[in-house]
Formats: sequence, structure tokens, C-alpha cells
Amino acid sequence: MTAPAHLQASAARSLAHWHRMVAAQDLSGLDEIVHPQAVFRSPMAHQPYAGAPALKLVLRTVVQVFEDFEYHRQFASDEGLDVTLEFSARVGDKQLKGVDLIRFNADGLITEFEVMVRPASALQALGAEMGARLGQHMPAFKAPR
Repeated sequence: MTAPAHLQASAARSLAHWHRMVAAQDLSGLDEIVHPQAVFRSPMAHQPYAGAPALKLVLRTVVQVFEDFEYHRQFASDEGLDVTLEFSARVGDKQLKGVDLIRFNADGLITEFEVMVRPASALQALGAEMGARLGQHMPAFKAPR
């Protein structure tokens, strides 16, 4: 998938790196594109998770949980630092659609990653599987109110 024309060059490079990692199902290169203070916003939790370790842990786990994952469309904001990626995947027998809302800083590092998923039954299946794999780790990453 090519980056939208008006995406800033640094963000476009990071987005291309993201797409290569997802296609290879190998997110070992996340350190290169995630800001240390990045925030992850889960479709299952109201409070965000703070810090690159939380974001990287979730992303490296979800790439193992999703089956038949595919990006379909992408959109970028006018200033070129925010990207929306539409995707589909499967969790067990549940088909889902979703979007990744990714914010980059001027250096092309991800500062915020938010995920939205539908339908509710697929979100529940995703939450159950992610909870089983990460439930004991994630409370430590909750952002302060």
C-alpha cells in the first residue's frame, strides 16, 4: 500500500516500514518507529495505555491473534501526520472490520495508536483472546487520570 500523497515524508517512511512489518507478520522493527511516550488506545478500554512498551506489546500480540489480516484503504490528514487504515481480519470464527488511527510526530515516530473494531461479537472475541494473553501485563501500563 502506498502512502497518501500529502503524508509528510518522515511519516510516509514510517508508514511504509509499518506495512512491510505487518505483511511479514514480524514487528521486531517497531523500536524504529515508536516514540518512547507513545499512547495506545484499545477498543476494549476507556483509559489509554501509556508508553512504547505497552504499545509494542499489544501490537506484537495482536499480529499473532488476527487471522487473514488485510488493510483495504488509508487516509491521511491535511497536515500529513495522522493516518487512518481500514482493515479486516478474523479472530476464531468471528469476522471483523476495523480502523487503526495512527498519529506521527514530525520525526515520523508513532505517538498515538488507536484501534476501533466492529461488530461487537468480534470485538468481544478479540478482547477475550487478548485478555487471555496480556491481561496480567496491561494494568501496569494504564495512563494516569
